[in-house]
Amino acid sequence: MVCACCHSVADAPLPGGAGTRGCVSFGAGLLSRGGGEESSPAPSERNAKMNTTENLIANGCPATAPQPINKIVKPIKFPAQPQEWKIVSLRECPTPDTLQRCETPDQAAAYWKAHIPDHPYFNPECECLVVFILNTRRRIKGHYLVSIGTMDTILCHPREIFRLAVMASASAIIVCHNHPSGDPTPSEADIKITRDLIRAGQLLKIEVLDTLSLDTPATSAFEVLDISITSRSRLP
Repeated sequence: MVCACCHSVADAPLPGGAGTRGCVSFGAGLLSRGGGEESSPAPSERNAKMNTTENLIANGCPATAPQPINKIVKPIKFPAQPQEWKIVSLRECPTPDTLQRCETPDQAAAYWKAHIPDHPYFNPECECLVVFILNTRRRIKGHYLVSIGTMDTILCHPREIFRLAVMASASAIIVCHNHPSGDPTPSEADIKITRDLIRAGQLLKIEVLDTLSLDTPATSAFEVLDISITSRSRLP
């Protein structure tokens, strides 16, 4: 027997357990049992299952979902590695031939006046220590600013004073610093550091020719009022 709806044989089992009754009989049985279509829940039941603000507060949950915590990632620090070093010239200082030879205190003061006040870090209101490096013919190879202090004191050490002189293969050095007070007379500290520099120079075979204290007035013009030299012959 063939069903009129699905054209299937009546004796063949139908999907869903229709058996030999056919599709129409099987569908009628489902409707009689209330299983034809699932009934949708009431609106109140649907609202009860939704994550609304009222439901979250009623259930003791926070109104908003917890936000993720941002963790700061620490940067990776690599250990310090050995480096290759070399001495580099910062700038060229055009100098007349008469100022390149430094055999007298007047020539050293003239070189200071020509180049040091134009140094980008020079401050006439503070003591500044500068070293001139010379070759074997007493010609100035260059200069470098070692330290900047306050109005009446400055920190320096033979290590920093001779550092670039050794790297530049200097034969001799001249150590100069200014006195913003206007009195170029060397202090006891100046005499003491000169002794230390002379001893260090003897070990390094770098001669300390002179140590100069120069007056630097507060005006923009630079004037050497007096030069006091503490040479090795004047040390006790």
